Amino acid sequence: MTRQLDRQCHQHDDPYDCPDAVVLFIAKYQEYGIVVHDGGRSSIGIDFCPWCAARLPESQRDRWFDELERRGIDPWAEDVPAEFEDDRWLALPDGGTR
Repeated sequence: MTRQLDRQCHQHDDPYDCPDAVVLFIAKYQEYGIVVHDGGRSSIGIDFCPWCAARLPESQRDRWFDELERRGIDPWAEDVPAEFEDDRWLALPDGGTR
């Protein structure tokens, strides 16, 4: 899994554009997925490593939305703060608390 995630394509900057990209990691949600190569930007979430079957860490997607809601931010209608576009929000003093 690590080898696939660390793989650098010299022709494509975006894994959705690279036909050799198999898996991806979405940092802000802490999610892993299998890339769907249909010309769009979709992936199928996975809970287990496709190679060794190890359980992957739990998605933080619900926490991400809960934390934005707690701060009064509507991610569909407003700009999301930069620290919520990757995993930095998990380390914020008041971030990621339930």
